[in-house]
Amino acid sequence: MRRFLLSCFLFIYGSVVAIPQGYKNPIIPGFHPDPSICRVGDDYYLVTSSFDYFPGVPLFHSKDLVNWEQLGHCLTRPSQLKLHKCWSSAGIYAPTIRYHNGTFYLITTNVSDKGNFIVHSKDPAGEWSDPVWLKQKGIDPSLYFENGKCYMTSNPDNTICLSEINPDTGEQLSESRSIWQGTGGRYPESPHLYKKDGWYYLLIAEGGTEYGHKVTVARSRDIYGPYMSNPSNPILTHINMNAQSNPIQGTGHADFVEAHDGSWWIVFLGFRPQSGLHHVLGRETFLAPVRWDCGAWPVVNGDGTVSLDMKVPTLPLKPFKKSMSGIAFDQPHLGVEWNYLRNPSMQNYALFPKKGVLRLKGTSVTLDESDSPTFVGRRQEDIDFTATTRVHLENESVGDEAGLTVYMDPSAHYDLFVGRSAVSGKQSLTLRYRIGVLKHIAARIEVPKGKVYLRAAGNKDYYFFSYSIDGINYHLLDKINIWYLSSETNGGFTGVYLGLFAQSVATISKACADYDFFSYHSQN
Repeated sequence: MRRFLLSCFLFIYGSVVAIPQGYKNPIIPGFHPDPSICRVGDDYYLVTSSFDYFPGVPLFHSKDLVNWEQLGHCLTRPSQLKLHKCWSSAGIYAPTIRYHNGTFYLITTNVSDKGNFIVHSKDPAGEWSDPVWLKQKGIDPSLYFENGKCYMTSNPDNTICLSEINPDTGEQLSESRSIWQGTGGRYPESPHLYKKDGWYYLLIAEGGTEYGHKVTVARSRDIYGPYMSNPSNPILTHINMNAQSNPIQGTGHADFVEAHDGSWWIVFLGFRPQSGLHHVLGRETFLAPVRWDCGAWPVVNGDGTVSLDMKVPTLPLKPFKKSMSGIAFDQPHLGVEWNYLRNPSMQNYALFPKKGVLRLKGTSVTLDESDSPTFVGRRQEDIDFTATTRVHLENESVGDEAGLTVYMDPSAHYDLFVGRSAVSGKQSLTLRYRIGVLKHIAARIEVPKGKVYLRAAGNKDYYFFSYSIDGINYHLLDKINIWYLSSETNGGFTGVYLGLFAQSVATISKACADYDFFSYHSQN
């Protein structure tokens, strides 16, 4: 009897573990747009756009499609990624990742360089090759492999084009042919090809990556067409009445994956509005289940909408160990979550692991320029958050500054920094807002010489800025609306970063800004 009861318990427990129920969207929060995914066995790899940030194309790994761990970046060398003085939201556009015959291929566009290119690697977490450049223009390129051939899709001239290429050399082996223009929505883009049940399915995005975004699909018996549009298009959108109050908006730019248990899923971008219709986190990566019966059209989550709380069956969940939210800078390299603006001048950055210090040296390049200031940052991932650091500025002259920035782009950032007062010569603390062509000093006070704690916090409506001398008692300087850092105010394709920076009136400052920790905490 005891053995029978134990067997029943193990059967029930195993069943519960095998089919967990539900997950939270977004699966990768913060500025992680244009997701593309591939599967190798029971391993899943996902990449997203990176625009003017270096290194480029963040790479993630998962065992269950829900829990993701960042492995690093695909573009880690200047020879792969030239971003010199590129405009904000230029640089690297939507990538596609595919796996074929033991090799990972990444195809993407550098709109600030020579256009579309491919890199490859045997180990996605290792080094990727230098680029091979492609003839076919447009953005959002994708790859499809079949019968020893490789096909490329992209969207030159507002139409989806297809050509055969050599993915190792970049040589185009056939003329580019237009195969579909979508359903009539503006900006047909993000084309991906799949083959299922004898049909070639072409998945694209239309409507622009804003509130009118949507995903549509067509199919053909021949890879070159003609492609027949799904009568139920769009298969994913939040533009309609059934999602007008949904906390997720702008859903689109998607990629399918068949899981190792035979189920189908879709990853896609969307954004979370806050404070009215504004969003500051950028476009994030979301997940939804797909029903795709034999010979039928794919159906996304029943009605083409998704929610933050997805109450659906999943693969057996295999979460990764969460990284610490506090960073002591006691490792020889910065974590994979950190980025620079454009191609950095690395002589201005130094890590001292034994001391647990990150040292920044400012230059005359400022946060207001489309250049590479001394800046290193990580994405804001939560609407409600707190970020804190401690800075010690030494050998500074009047005009040198170092601190914490809440950064959207060169014309939209809020900066809290220490420097030397031009009036008294003592250490000062300044809170400055850059809003379009306007600059405003919200607060400027004298503080004791030495280390100063700087803090930025946010909720759905405001950013709050405060400081502390002892790390215990914090003093609020000011709060300001999030609107002025939103995509709706500034345009562009990126989201807010929380950055550490140093700058100077001199070409190269003698000052040293030492940061001995950085912490980020979600308040959700």
